[in-house]
Amino acid sequence: MRIRVLGAAAGGGFPQWNCNCENCRRAWRGEVPAQTQASLAVTADNAHWFLLNTSPDLRAQILATPDLHPKQIGRHSPIVGVILTNGDVDAVAGLLSLRESQRLAVYATNRVLSVLDANGIFQVLNPDLVARRGLELDRPIELRNRDGAPMGLRVTGFSVPGKPALYLEGTDIDAHLAERSENTIGLEIEETATGKRLFYIPGCAAIDAPLMARLRGAALLFFDGTLWRDDEMIRAGAGAKTGRRMGHMSVSGPYGTMAALAGSGIARKIFIHINNTNPLHRHDSAERAEAEAAGWEIAQDGMKLALPRDSARELARLGGSSPDIKLPRRRRPRPA
Repeated sequence: MRIRVLGAAAGGGFPQWNCNCENCRRAWRGEVPAQTQASLAVTADNAHWFLLNTSPDLRAQILATPDLHPKQIGRHSPIVGVILTNGDVDAVAGLLSLRESQRLAVYATNRVLSVLDANGIFQVLNPDLVARRGLELDRPIELRNRDGAPMGLRVTGFSVPGKPALYLEGTDIDAHLAERSENTIGLEIEETATGKRLFYIPGCAAIDAPLMARLRGAALLFFDGTLWRDDEMIRAGAGAKTGRRMGHMSVSGPYGTMAALAGSGIARKIFIHINNTNPLHRHDSAERAEAEAAGWEIAQDGMKLALPRDSARELARLGGSSPDIKLPRRRRPRPA
């Protein structure tokens, strides 16, 4: 299974268009790399790709990713499907960039599909060409293209503590913070030929016992890295909400992600969906050094990964790892 990080940032991207916080200021000056909004692309055969969420930046992400460029004369795309983890704008708006009469399959919970159905703008995805398929929680299903052909991947959607999308919150949101529902899910993607699995959880309000049990010993995890600390946006003068209010747990602290997943046996852990205020964006920050020392990597636009089919010995026999094949815990050196 091959994976491409299309975008690493949280909603609004990095730098955010109307922000000049310390992080964004350095990004505007070109001192740290800009990042688009969070999304992955995965494939079992390097020819047919599924997108995990579709950000508003999708067209730019496709342009930056040769694997996703058309390969045949005329109308063509290697993108055969989309899997959505929630109904947030930064997860679904990119669907509108896929409206040009392309055969696709869109997978989401029935709750998220109902949100799409209720918004007439998403009818630009011609139902004669785009199949909408419901994900039943905790039930593995084989991913297929629009015409029903299997693509070598299996997906299991599972609820994680979270909240509804901002525009769906209603007036009693405090009663729904960190609840489990079809509004916010994680994805387990399995390569059917090998059983290799990755987890994608770009939004999560807490790591409870069921989620810990599911993740323990995983080969690869992309996890919510939105905020370093709960009051980060308030301290930066970039907003009035805490991470908890937005449905995200903090990276740091005694109840943060790093502490919760220490000792989990996960071979490779990568933070994604990183807010513009988060010091993890800066290669020279003490916070990034702390996260890397704890065994975490920071997603970057254009990052290439693969879940190796064979052991390290077999990879060595084949001539070593390619740029696309990363063994567990292999870390890039930090720029000087």
